[in-house]
Amino acid sequence: MKKSIFPFMLWMFPLWMFSQTVTLDLNRSIEIASDSSLQAFRAKNLYMANYWEYRSFKAGRLPSLSLRTTPLQFRRDFTQRYDSENNIDVYRRQQSLHTYGNLSLSQNFDLTGGTFFIDSELGYMHNFGDNTYSQFSAVPLRIGYSQSLFGFNGFKWEKRIEPLKYEKARQQFLYTMQEISESVISHFFSLAMAQVEFGMAQENVASSDTLYYMGENRYRIASISQSDLLTLKLNAVNAHNTLQNAEIALKRAMFSFVSFLNMDKDTHVVLELPDRPQNVEISPEIALRYAKMNNPDFMGFDQEILEAEREVDRTEKSSSFDASFSVSVGFNQVADNFAGAYKRPLQQDVVSVGLTIPIVDWGVRKGRANMARNNLNVTKISVRQKMLNLEQDVIMTVNDFNVRQNLTSSAEEALELATMAYSVTRERFIIGKTDLNSLILSQERQNRAHQNYILSLRDYWLSYYRLRKLTLYDFPEQEVLTRQFDRMEGIGN
Repeated sequence: MKKSIFPFMLWMFPLWMFSQTVTLDLNRSIEIASDSSLQAFRAKNLYMANYWEYRSFKAGRLPSLSLRTTPLQFRRDFTQRYDSENNIDVYRRQQSLHTYGNLSLSQNFDLTGGTFFIDSELGYMHNFGDNTYSQFSAVPLRIGYSQSLFGFNGFKWEKRIEPLKYEKARQQFLYTMQEISESVISHFFSLAMAQVEFGMAQENVASSDTLYYMGENRYRIASISQSDLLTLKLNAVNAHNTLQNAEIALKRAMFSFVSFLNMDKDTHVVLELPDRPQNVEISPEIALRYAKMNNPDFMGFDQEILEAEREVDRTEKSSSFDASFSVSVGFNQVADNFAGAYKRPLQQDVVSVGLTIPIVDWGVRKGRANMARNNLNVTKISVRQKMLNLEQDVIMTVNDFNVRQNLTSSAEEALELATMAYSVTRERFIIGKTDLNSLILSQERQNRAHQNYILSLRDYWLSYYRLRKLTLYDFPEQEVLTRQFDRMEGIGN
């Protein structure tokens, strides 16, 4: 059963200052923040950016169809020509009209880093002037392939890194949602503490005023001393001052809470404290296994190493001998009319081999390659250290969570005992069977017990959600945290 914090606050607090009053528990607060807070909005947009980046990568692995065209090019100028009769170069006036189009279907081949293509092109040229003529040039079909024989294959590395980056983005979204839950818990229990302290301050005002009134009556019959009466009056004055300070603190906590949830600033929220789930004993080994499976930081470690290895491969390939190869087979024809350009085309064969041989670069390429290898070693050491730190964080969080369960039970029991003790002491003081110091001490113990219980609940739930964040696993329900992400999937479709 959920405990409402001082229900009488609803009519004792000046609600005329607020446009509406709502009652929220912890789960509902987390749901609102996960859906409407600015942090949630940012997390969703970051995920969508990574989602579309991955979609672009997937699209790049599919055949692409492109059209390159020059619809119209007109030239009128003087150009240099060779006069064979006089064996001299002369400038002659030239007017020409050109148009060109190429339709190409290409496919990248990840294994070798090459590209297959099939294309078709058509060109038209018309010369003006004394020798007016027109020509059509057509390539009905051409098939080709090109690649670097020994160079860097970026396609291969993209195929390994991009899916990992997207999977990390998926888990990072869930991780950020758990961070938002942690922030909600901090704001929730800050407001809960402020409401509890405001409620206790109201109760103290009522109690101290009553006791001071009773003290005046007992002083008249010489039942208590003037010193005790003055102490009761001082307690009443201090209680009223404490109430004003508690009201200010409550307004601040309320504003911070509704702002974080992106609710209307004039909303007044009354909180219901959450119960603890049933006791769950979590093994550090099991938690560590789920963390390695789901935590985006572990995936980020793999990505860092892969990107460093890619840079080593890039620099090593660029520092050595390289050769490129290109071959195409097709048909082409030239005619003075469109139909003739496609009649009895001739075979067109093109084979090209290119060589890149570094001769003297004063060690620049070699230095870059050595630098990349050193950076890879540094990355591996850094990743290992961060991995150990993260593993230690998971283990410590599990141990902390297991201890928090017992501490929360003890704080709950202490609150019940302190409340009962104060009630008994107050009744004994009223009938004159205990002194004022015992009453004040009992009241202070009850207030501290209330505060310790709120803090204990806060620490428990912070530890619980921190463990969910590190492992992306719900241990009481025994399932991976994919529900939020499954709802997000509809955004990209």
